Amino acid sequence: MAGMVYTSIDAEKLTTAEFYGIALRDLASEHDNVVALTADLAKSTKIAAFAKEYPERLINVGIAEQNMFGVAAGMAKNGFVPYTSTFSIFACARSLDQVHTDICYQNVPVKILASHAGTSFGQAGSTHHAIIDLAVARSLPHMTVMCPCDGAEAYKLVLASYDIPGPVYIRINRGFDAVVWDGGPEAVDFQWDKAATMMDGDDITFIGIGAGVYQAIQAARMLKHDAGVNARVLNMHTLKPIDKEAIQKAVDETGKIVTIEDHVIQGGLGSAVAEVVAEYGKPCTLKMLGHDNDFSTIGLQEDLLTIAGIDSNSIEKAAAKLLGISLKTVDNWNDEY
Repeated sequence: MAGMVYTSIDAEKLTTAEFYGIALRDLASEHDNVVALTADLAKSTKIAAFAKEYPERLINVGIAEQNMFGVAAGMAKNGFVPYTSTFSIFACARSLDQVHTDICYQNVPVKILASHAGTSFGQAGSTHHAIIDLAVARSLPHMTVMCPCDGAEAYKLVLASYDIPGPVYIRINRGFDAVVWDGGPEAVDFQWDKAATMMDGDDITFIGIGAGVYQAIQAARMLKHDAGVNARVLNMHTLKPIDKEAIQKAVDETGKIVTIEDHVIQGGLGSAVAEVVAEYGKPCTLKMLGHDNDFSTIGLQEDLLTIAGIDSNSIEKAAAKLLGISLKTVDNWNDEY
């Protein structure tokens, strides 16, 4: 897990999008029916590795996302497994009719790689933030919904998506995600449809998705240091189908759950967990952290996570409130500079 040493030069090669491009190339080397479609965003969505090796299997439809999904559906009906690449907000909002009717209604194996998710495209502005896409995608019949926490996990989920029947939505960020799985894709140890336990604990459970996983791990470490609390951290990399057993186990063994997502809490991870808890019918205290019925402002993602209350400090404070404990504070400190 986290602990890998890397430089700013290395970081560009560790993005979820970079790993997606490599995974797509590797899939194509094994399966002749894998094709890639882009809406004039091949460079932005990092599929250069695929394009270099298999230029004849890359289709650029131009700036026409809706058309791209229609073309992909037609190709899927004829034996291909298309991987479509575009920004998350274009996939879930601009092209919803085509995704809903051409892909999901026909239940064809189109794999949607939705990049620049959450607030990871922070400086582009609120219209380009994708904070509603998980809610949209998981409500679509037949759709499998995934969201990796880092590049190594993105690689493994993209490979797994090939064998999943029907459409798959994989949500990835724009830029660098902090390394969670130390050691690259070979170190990623999970089943695609089961939550990964990143840290064990029986006092409280953090359930994170995407960028929220790293923040949850950091918050768990802080809680241990500041208050001796043992927090369990679940990485819910697959939102649909959701791992009900892991959530029910958290209810039984910790009784308190905090969900963390760079997404509105209405319809996303928090809502999905709440549905499982309600159906289970056992007592549990649940706190959802995310964007609460509002758009995010413009800025760097790390600042936007703090503003939305989904950074590690905010998670620790929310957990302390649920647990009814006080955190250590240091009043007499001096800046080392």
